Amino acid sequence: MTAAQDTATLIDHVHHLECLVCGSRYAPDEIDYLCPDHGDDGILDVVYDYELIASRLSPSSLAHDRDHSMWRYRPLLPVGSQVPLPPLRVGWTPLYDARRLAAELGLQRLWVKDEGVQPTGSLKDRASAMAVVKAQERGAQVVATASTGNAAAALAGVAASVGQPTVILVPATAPEAKVAQLLAYGATVLLVEGSYGDAFSLSMRAADRFGWYVRNTGVNPYMSEGKKTTAYEIAEQLGWQAPDVVTVGVGDGCIIGGLHKGFRDLHALGWIDRIPRLVGVQAAGSDYLAQAWEGDEDIVSKPAINAATVADSISAGLPADRIKALRAVTDTGGAYVRVTDEQILAAVPVLARGCGVFAEPAAAAAYAGLSRAIEQGVVGADETTVVLATGTGLKDVPSAMRAIGDADIRALHVVPDLDALAEALDEPPSTERQ
Repeated sequence: MTAAQDTATLIDHVHHLECLVCGSRYAPDEIDYLCPDHGDDGILDVVYDYELIASRLSPSSLAHDRDHSMWRYRPLLPVGSQVPLPPLRVGWTPLYDARRLAAELGLQRLWVKDEGVQPTGSLKDRASAMAVVKAQERGAQVVATASTGNAAAALAGVAASVGQPTVILVPATAPEAKVAQLLAYGATVLLVEGSYGDAFSLSMRAADRFGWYVRNTGVNPYMSEGKKTTAYEIAEQLGWQAPDVVTVGVGDGCIIGGLHKGFRDLHALGWIDRIPRLVGVQAAGSDYLAQAWEGDEDIVSKPAINAATVADSISAGLPADRIKALRAVTDTGGAYVRVTDEQILAAVPVLARGCGVFAEPAAAAAYAGLSRAIEQGVVGADETTVVLATGTGLKDVPSAMRAIGDADIRALHVVPDLDALAEALDEPPSTERQ
C-alpha cells in the first residue's frame, strides 16, 4: 500500500472525486488532479459522506472548540486525522458589522469579512495550507505553483512554517517586491521568460517530470476545499444564519467556487436553511465569466479573452476554475457584475474609512460590485449582505496611493507651530492653556 493509499483509508468521510464535465467518479487515492478524459478542463469536485460527518461534528460541538483556525472544521475537510497541521494560524478572520457603509448604501445589514489579516495577507493562505497538508500526506518532497501574486506568497509562507521546500515559477516581468517576498520565505523562485500562461504550463510539465506536488488553482481540486472554510466562518459568525447575499471579486474563480461549496456543505448538513446568492464581481477589463453568464455561453469551449485591470489578483484571460465559478452563480440565483478600474480604486478609501478594512484593489472590487449590484436591483435594501475582502491593501501600495490621489485625499503640510496647524485645519486658533 502506498503512502497516499494508507492516508486515504484515514479520510473515510470523503466519498469520491467527481469530474464536473462528465460526472466520472474516482476514489481519492486513484487520481491527484484532473479527470484524464478531459485534460485541463476535467476539474474535480470532492464529494463527502455528510451522514458520517454529522456524527462527528455539529454547531454545538464547534461552540466549545477553542481552535480558532480553519482546522476547527477538520471533519469537513479532505485531510487525514493523523497528518500534522501547519503552525501558522490560518482562518477565523473577523466579520465586521459595517453599519456606516450599510447606511451609505441604503442597506439594513452589511458585514465585511477581512481576509487581509491572514498570515501572508490574503484568503489564499487557506488554499495553500491545504496544499501543504496534502503534499505531506503524499510524502511529496517539493510543492510547486505558478503565480505572480497572492497564491505564491501564501504557498511560500505556509510552506516555510513547516520547512516544506517550494518551487515557484513566475513571469520574469513580476514586480520585484513580490519576488522579494517569495525569496524571503525561502522559496526557490524561477523567473520564466514569458507570460503567466508560459509559467503555468512549465510548472505542470516540471511537476510531472520531477514528482512535485502542484498547488495550481483549477488543477488541484483541494484548493476549493481550503477556500470553502470562509463560508463556514461566515455562517458560524452569524449564528448559523446564512446571509442573503455574498459579493466577492472573481478572477480565476476558485474563491467563489469555494464559497459555493462551503455553503452547500452546510446546507446538506442542515446547519443553514438556505444557500446565499453569490454575486461575482469582475473588472470590466477582465470579464470572462460575466460574458459567459450573460450570454449563456459554453464555459468549457469559450476561448480566452485579453485581460487587463489594475486589480491584478482578479485578472484572468481564461479563469482556471471557470466551471465552478459559473456554477456558483447560476446555482444560487446570483449574478455577475462588472466594475471599472476607476470604481475599484474609488472603493479602496471608501471601504477603509467606512469600516477600517484596508483592501487591495481585487478585494475592494467586492464593495464596488455591491454598489453596482444595488443599482441594478440585484441586491435589495432589506437583505443581509456580506462583502468578502480577500486581501490587504499592503499588497499593492502603489494602487492605494493612486486611489487616494484620484479621490483628492492629501496630507497637510505645516510648520511646527500651533497657529499654523490650526490654520491648516481651517480652525481659528484657540486660547493657549494657562
